[in-house]
Amino acid sequence: MTIERGGHLFEYFRHHQRRGPMTNPHLTGGQDLRIGFLLLNKFTLAAFSGLIDALRLAADDGGKSRQIRIGWHVMSHRQSSCVSSCGVRVETLPDLHPPEDFDYLAICGGNSYSDEYLIPAVSDYIKQAHGAGVRLLGVCTGSFAIARVGLTDGRTYCVHWNVLDAFTAQFPTARTSVERIFIDEGDIITCAGSTAAIDLGLYLIARHCGRDRAQQAMRHMMLTSIRSPSVPQAHFMDLPTGEAEVDIRVRKALHFMEQQIDHPPNASAIARYCGVSLRQLERLFQAAIGITPVQAYRRMRLNYGRWLLDNSSSSVTEIAYITGFSDTAHFSREFTREFATSPRRYRSR
Repeated sequence: MTIERGGHLFEYFRHHQRRGPMTNPHLTGGQDLRIGFLLLNKFTLAAFSGLIDALRLAADDGGKSRQIRIGWHVMSHRQSSCVSSCGVRVETLPDLHPPEDFDYLAICGGNSYSDEYLIPAVSDYIKQAHGAGVRLLGVCTGSFAIARVGLTDGRTYCVHWNVLDAFTAQFPTARTSVERIFIDEGDIITCAGSTAAIDLGLYLIARHCGRDRAQQAMRHMMLTSIRSPSVPQAHFMDLPTGEAEVDIRVRKALHFMEQQIDHPPNASAIARYCGVSLRQLERLFQAAIGITPVQAYRRMRLNYGRWLLDNSSSSVTEIAYITGFSDTAHFSREFTREFATSPRRYRSR
């Protein structure tokens, strides 16, 4: 497999070069873990590369990239390459390998999630893999493709908070969660994407090859720990029960606010983004969630601060600055008012 950018080719995972149109000489029946990667158009490069690199580093000793303990096979539909959302082109095997040869089939999505059409051959292949008992991995928005073939009943899908609205619009009866970085439902594992795909890879390595192998990959990747799937996404929108009924303009405003939580725009900018007047935006917020846009932003920033207290080693003073409060006293006062405990007591508890 090679990646191409700007007309230049670079070797990537050299030991994964193909021999013939359908075979991978490194994919054998004796490996502890075998994963097929199906790249969809505009897939997210960080999620794909993070997952496959974790496998590479655990497959061999000394980071030599030989597929000894773990094997992988990268495919796309009737193409010799696939273009990621950032424009990097990854060379793939153009035909779909028999799914029975894999333990898992990782469907890697990205910016094409809004396309409600799935190539029939790809849809059939995902169904064939699932029917053969191959576990499916929805990497980033690859979960959309899995849901599109009808595999939503009785399962909760991990969805990145940034695409939650699009997922629920396309699959209104599916259960979703933005509270975890990936969710294992036995036959299907869905992952929020980006760096969470590394954690998913380490999770699979520990399951099939042992925790020592996962630790080996973690050290090579300069990570300090393996995150549990229950680690929450950095998601701070605070909608009431029955959130599906919240006015779309309020949801759009909250989404815009969350995307810029580190450098909050003023209320007028939010109103312009939603195509309404400031007064109309305030009325919509009051009707939908009972507070003003400014109050919603305050709550979102406090939720962000609480998440940092749980998931970072930053001091309370640093967190006050990160979340946009004027000083530690201001942050502590607002935090105590919202959560009935001070930031320091919350962290120690």
